[in-house]
Amino acid sequence: MASDRDPLALAREALNGRRAWLVGGAVRDRLLGRETFDLDVVVDGPPEEAAKALGRTGRAAAFPLSDAFGVWRVVARDHRWQVDLLPVNGDSIEADLAARDFTVNAIAEPLAGGEAIDPFGGRADLAAGRLRMVSPQVFAADPLRVLRAARLACELHLEPDAETREAARARATAVREVAPERVFAELKRIVIAPEAIRGLHELDRLGATPVVLPELDALRGIEQSAYHHLDVYDHTLAVLEEAIAIERDPEPVFREEAAAVAALLDEPLADGLTRAGALRLGALLHDAAKPQTRGITAEGRITFIGHDRVGSSLSRDILGRLRASERLRAHVAALTLNHLRLGFLVHRQPIDRREIYGYLTACAPVAADVTVLSVADRLATRGRKADEAIAKHVVLARRIFAEALAFERDRPAPLVRGDDLAAELGIEPGPEVGRLLAEVAEAQFAGELRTRDEALRYVRTLARCS
Repeated sequence: MASDRDPLALAREALNGRRAWLVGGAVRDRLLGRETFDLDVVVDGPPEEAAKALGRTGRAAAFPLSDAFGVWRVVARDHRWQVDLLPVNGDSIEADLAARDFTVNAIAEPLAGGEAIDPFGGRADLAAGRLRMVSPQVFAADPLRVLRAARLACELHLEPDAETREAARARATAVREVAPERVFAELKRIVIAPEAIRGLHELDRLGATPVVLPELDALRGIEQSAYHHLDVYDHTLAVLEEAIAIERDPEPVFREEAAAVAALLDEPLADGLTRAGALRLGALLHDAAKPQTRGITAEGRITFIGHDRVGSSLSRDILGRLRASERLRAHVAALTLNHLRLGFLVHRQPIDRREIYGYLTACAPVAADVTVLSVADRLATRGRKADEAIAKHVVLARRIFAEALAFERDRPAPLVRGDDLAAELGIEPGPEVGRLLAEVAEAQFAGELRTRDEALRYVRTLARCS
């Protein structure tokens, strides 16, 4: 009997005697030597019967995924694998493959064994590192395939050929007609790909950036101050590149905090993204409001006053347009809003515990994440006096990152509660009580208060002085 951890072996056992083919990305990935637990199987006959058979064999859940297309899904109890079962599209498996997007995805492998069916030369294209459309109609049939071309290019190291790129460019504007959820699904995969920068460049070549992320496209040619060596667009990609480098290996920058940085970035956040994926989105959107906030002083200095605040709202709008979750929208908006704060602290050194507390509370709940983003931003800013500024920023970032983790995860219990404080001062609960509690929390963080009695004496002093 097949192992319940091997979906392909389970499918072969469950569908023995039925005409069925492994198709699409699973075949492609097997040819590339990539392990996959997400399979598409085309069956000759009702997918419902095949899905229920696989569910019984794999002791897994089987359910309809699309009534319109007759697709069923089988998911392992531990969610380690899933298999989608689809009816043949057309009157033969060859006709089914002819309706697919790229030749590397138009290969079928009979479950019962035998020679792979490869009518469009997908195996040769895969070996050559080439991404080629099955036919010129593929992008008209589904404009999302324009984004998929960019995604496959960066995920699989494939280069679209000239005809495919030209056909994709001709249909790029039609991506506006695609459901935002589908667009975001492809865009996320580009942003979190190991070669995300390559994927974004491919979006450019295919003419899709102005359609999918017009705010990113608008950053081109926006010149910055002498402290920058790149325009805003190239700076944004450089920040993303630095964020990816930190994600891959935090040790060169964060040293003794490297393991903690890696652990934080690996945490799941929202919409199938880890905190690292959300940080990449933050890097991509952190300066999105610079075009509308750009100004020049009387002395000729370029400024972007308020781009953090305006950008926070803009990043929220962008992700809202893409139907991202509220949690992801709030997280990236907070990264954008607070990405300048650590740089302000660098200029005020030496800083005391109260200033650190101010930073942590202002940036909560993304204080640790935005500290990492600020480092990526600083490393990508190499204009006047860059080396000196980078060195100071990184040293402070290590210290603040450790403080941020402790603040979020090991914050001590309050020394006094609001109702106790109100009773002690003889005042009604309200904004004044909240203000005094905040004062106590700051003094407690600074190490100036350690007991409830000290806290009460402190608030009585504050009340007399107010």
